[in-house]
Formats: sequence, structure tokens, C-alpha cells
Amino acid sequence: MQKKLYLETEELHRGTGLLWIETINSNANGDPDQESDPRLRADGLGVISPVSVKHKIRDLVADKEGHIWKEISSELNISPDDSWRYDILEQKATKRKEVKKLSDQEFLDKYWDARVFGSTFLEEKSNDATFIHTGAVQFGMGVSLSPIEIERMTTTKALPAEDGKGKGMAPLGYRVVPYGLYTMPFFINATMARRSQCSVLDIEILLRVLPFAYQETASYMRTQVNMRHAYYVEHAKARGCFNDFDIIEALTPKPFVPDAPAKGLGDYDVEAVYERIQALNEKMKGKAGPVIDLVE
Repeated sequence: MQKKLYLETEELHRGTGLLWIETINSNANGDPDQESDPRLRADGLGVISPVSVKHKIRDLVADKEGHIWKEISSELNISPDDSWRYDILEQKATKRKEVKKLSDQEFLDKYWDARVFGSTFLEEKSNDATFIHTGAVQFGMGVSLSPIEIERMTTTKALPAEDGKGKGMAPLGYRVVPYGLYTMPFFINATMARRSQCSVLDIEILLRVLPFAYQETASYMRTQVNMRHAYYVEHAKARGCFNDFDIIEALTPKPFVPDAPAKGLGDYDVEAVYERIQALNEKMKGKAGPVIDLVE
């Protein structure tokens, strides 16, 4: 049986969302320019790039034999015969020569991430209406709500990287944030969805995959990166009916001590956020649906 859809309408409306990404003794997004240190701004706040989150989402949708795709496709009544419509362009297995053989329409019919996130791939071969740069979904930069600390230590392993050495060493190779709470906004743009031919079903898939982006792609350096909340609001019209940034502000927790690194979720006004959500839902009546938490 198909579960109730998160989206209430048959046509795509504007959507506003905010992710709470909690990091505990993990590196949510390493910086290659800083020897894979957790990304850090000049003001001491941590950063998670939109690219890193989209990469994890793509991986889960690409794995058609994985339980995430199998469960979501079953819930949404997507036949295995139609799985080709949800292929992923941005992955190592993609062969550019084969992609270039596709017509513009075949390209958009095939690649889910091109419809949802956009692509510049068609730039080389098309100038018509199907040419797209930006997709229907834009993720903003994830920024920690408090300054973060970075802990580094050298780790060892029994099998050395070079012959003749007793053990392998990774000097200061373990680089983690003891605790960080990041928020990342995302937006559904119905105008760009028309251009990229992104459907309501495409967005349904995104919303269902989002809560598992970190849990199901955990690694040695990302053992405890949690999608604490994934809040989402669907507007009553395609063009949007409520200020995006009023929604984001209401959903964003505030640190009790802004200039100090947080030690846990208790360092933020989490209970006040729940109260602000109730007030926000009252203000949005007739303009947008209530705030839903995709994680719940």
C-alpha cells in the first residue's frame, strides 16, 4: 500500500526546508585545502558544503539494490521496470560518451539528479528549452550555530602502507569535531522544476531519502553525523506564499552562549523552537502547510 505523500498537491509548489545536522566526534565534511580538517570559516563556525549532502543523496538513489531505494520505490509504487528513470548522472559509473548519445529529452527522462539538482552537461550539445543549469532544488551552505573545536590525533594500523615498516602511521590523520550542530536550508523552486521537468514524484523521492543521507552513508570519520531534524514546509502556490527566511528563522535554534563551542543539544533553545513552530503554523494558515519533520 502506498503511504501518504508528503506533498499535498499534484503540481509542484514552492518548498522551504531546514536540516539540523548534528556531529559528534566526527568530521561531517573535510576540507581538502586543509589536509581534510573539518571545514572552518574565519569566524570559527564550521561549514558543510551543499555538494557533500547532495553526493550522499545521489549515492542512496543510485543504489537500486539497496534497502533504502527498494523501500522508497515500493512506498511510491515505482515499478522496477521504471527504475531507469531515476538513474544518477553524477557518479563514477557514468560514461560521458554514452550520455552524449542521448537526446535532450532522453537525458532528462533518464537522470533523476539532473531534473532535481540541475546539470551543465547539456551545455556542450544544446541551446534549446531543455538546456538546464539549475535544478528544482537548491541547498544552502550548512553552518554551525556555535564555533567548533577540532581535535586531531595520530592513528595506527597493523598493516603498514609501505613494506618493511612494522606498522602504519597516520600522523594527525584523525580530525573530528567533538560536537557541532549545523543548520542547512534548502528550497524547492517550481519555476526551475518546469525547465528541468522535475516532477512531484521526483521531489517525493528526495524528501524520503533526506533523513537517511548520513545514517546510511556513515564512514570511519562520520560515525556519528545525525540528521536530527529535517523540517519542511510546502507553500500553497507554486510561487510561494510565505517568506522563506521567516520560516528559516523560526526553525533555527539559538545558542545560549553564542561565542562558545557547544557541548551538546542542551546548549540550544530547542524547546523554544517547538513553540515557534506552533506559532509559525498559525501564521501560515491558508498560505502554507504546517511544518513537518521528515525525520519523524
